[in-house]
Amino acid sequence: MNGNVPDPSVRRLSAYLRQLENLSSKGVKNVSSRQLAEYMKVGQSQVRRDLTLFGQFGRPGLGYKVDELINQLRDILGTQKKWKVIIVGAGELCHALLSYAGFAERGFDLIAAFDVDPEKIGKKVGSGEVHHMNELEKVISENDIHIAVISVPGSQAQKVADRLVAAGIEGILNFAPADIEIPDNVHVNHVDITSHLEQISFQLSHEAPEV
Repeated sequence: MNGNVPDPSVRRLSAYLRQLENLSSKGVKNVSSRQLAEYMKVGQSQVRRDLTLFGQFGRPGLGYKVDELINQLRDILGTQKKWKVIIVGAGELCHALLSYAGFAERGFDLIAAFDVDPEKIGKKVGSGEVHHMNELEKVISENDIHIAVISVPGSQAQKVADRLVAAGIEGILNFAPADIEIPDNVHVNHVDITSHLEQISFQLSHEAPEV
């Protein structure tokens, strides 16, 4: 597999997996690249290029076996194993994430949250408990955690990221409204909700008027 896979291809790979799981739940056994492209609203050649980045799948003229491709994509995405995840910042977003049962089905076990608010410490939220920030490094070490979610004010994001990296975290999902600097060996994805809303606003503002 190519080690320099473009991020958009990885995101589409995840979207392909969601669609394949949906087809499997409906009893569909086989799907062609053309059908998958139509479901995903992308070009057929794009589907083939994306999958080719990760290996050879399916057979010419026969398409892909849905359940087989699901397992292959899960293996590529690394979700065949369970990943323990923590959240720093026990606000409303944290409550929503910890209360969502779908993460466990996708291979992610959200086990704990961290905050400094005394009223939140010790409370059980969804699948995890809120710990004081003083316990951050201990919990990471004892539970072999490699992924963390940052959900704190922007002014605190870099300080939190520095502690996470020093404690051994290798992957960060950053919801804080701020960029963070991390070493090259640590992976970070920024989730800017405002940016997504602006994209929708642009699309709505530039739609052709209905005839």
